Amino acid sequence: MYITPTDIDEYCVSHSSSPSQIAKDLQEYTKKNVHGANMLIGEMEASVLRFLISLGDVRSVVEFGTYTGYSALTMAEALPADGKVITIDINKETTTLARTYWDKSPHGRKIHQILKPGIEAIKELTGKYDLVFIDADKNNYSNYLDWAVAHLSDNGMIVVDNTLWSGRVLNSDGEKQTESIIAHNIKAKNLEGHIKTLLPIRDGMFLIKKDRA
Repeated sequence: MYITPTDIDEYCVSHSSSPSQIAKDLQEYTKKNVHGANMLIGEMEASVLRFLISLGDVRSVVEFGTYTGYSALTMAEALPADGKVITIDINKETTTLARTYWDKSPHGRKIHQILKPGIEAIKELTGKYDLVFIDADKNNYSNYLDWAVAHLSDNGMIVVDNTLWSGRVLNSDGEKQTESIIAHNIKAKNLEGHIKTLLPIRDGMFLIKKDRA
């Protein structure tokens, strides 16, 4: 789902820094061959993530939702040599495909895969992280947000995808995922001690950062 017109999105992409050819190849392969290719974040969102990583001097990333590994790879490309992406998913088939492309990239060594449900995986992650990217099962968005807030480094940030949910957040259809995203957005809005901005990019990007004022 594109909130902005597709031609405007394409114009923005054409004027933004691009991911590697390997990442583009992965994106194209996914679009042509993998079910659910609408789950790809797309180049515009990848560009924003890469910009945030550079701006925030990010070195450690936790990603909820790997899919075919495009977002993990584009973020890894933006990290310094000692950076690390921990990406979590339950789909063995799509994550195996992801690894075939990560292995072609010099940045693939920065990516660590956890193959289990996010709610289980977070029990293993006890450190502090510079960026948490939430793009997995929508019904657990609020749980992932709670975890992210508790495990964010002092200068860290949280990015949550699909927070406009094709506009359905405006008029709930009563569907469980819609209600879960609306509940997440309310929780994020009401977070104390944090700066928040909900951007109408792609299907909505909610940016959350500790307020140092």
